[in-house]
Amino acid sequence: MDLSSLEKQSTDELFITLLKVMDELRGPKGCPWDKKQTPASLIPCLLEETYEVIAAIDEQDPAHLKEELGDLLLQVVFHSRIASEEKTFEIGDVIRHLIEKLVRRHPHVFAEGKVAEAEEALKQWEQIKAKEKDPNSLLLEGVPVQLPALARAYRIGAKAARVGFDWPNVEGVLEKVTEELQELHEGISEENQDAVEDEFGDLLFSIAQTARFLKINPEEALRKSTLKFQRRFDHLEKKIRAEQKKIADYSAEELDRLWEESKSFTETVKNL
Repeated sequence: MDLSSLEKQSTDELFITLLKVMDELRGPKGCPWDKKQTPASLIPCLLEETYEVIAAIDEQDPAHLKEELGDLLLQVVFHSRIASEEKTFEIGDVIRHLIEKLVRRHPHVFAEGKVAEAEEALKQWEQIKAKEKDPNSLLLEGVPVQLPALARAYRIGAKAARVGFDWPNVEGVLEKVTEELQELHEGISEENQDAVEDEFGDLLFSIAQTARFLKINPEEALRKSTLKFQRRFDHLEKKIRAEQKKIADYSAEELDRLWEESKSFTETVKNL
């Protein structure tokens, strides 16, 4: 294939070329690895590429984001090619279904209707989505069990709230957090590991609902806090290594002092 010709191709032509490349990779003379893959075997790749897109967004690096979005697009094309071989659907069906959904669920753009704010548009989307579903389906069935647990807890709570099953205000859910924390203390004092796990889960679920009331994505908030902890710990570890020591060589009080210094340093660097 003459890669130099790609520069002259339009977006439509490039997409067709991409499909042809995938046809070759899965074809009789294609790559043994690509030909061996199934939807199930590609799950780790799909997850990895998704997280790499998020990492590129965090880095605010357009070149890296462009590359990672291409890798993610590959997964869509790959899965569609396998489905085409199995005669279940093709990439055109995927695109058509997406276009139809976007048009149906944006009547304020493509038909009569009007929404003033993003929240109103989201509410309308969910209402239209609900009408499209099987009337016998249960409300929470559409939340994938494969989601990260914290994100799924948030989504479950949000869906239940849309039909009125919710606390009246943030104070109510904070009272629930306090209640679950007290029950966790009780489980610990009773040395009941099953109860501790159960109450800890209830506490996390309640915290996810608190995030919802505060309009915070709990998964995103935890991700940022974890990255912040890592930056501070990395700085602390580098400083200790520079002194040719190990963390175990320091007392708790000394580590607290170094930690505070690390917090101050990383905050200063971040704000430069």
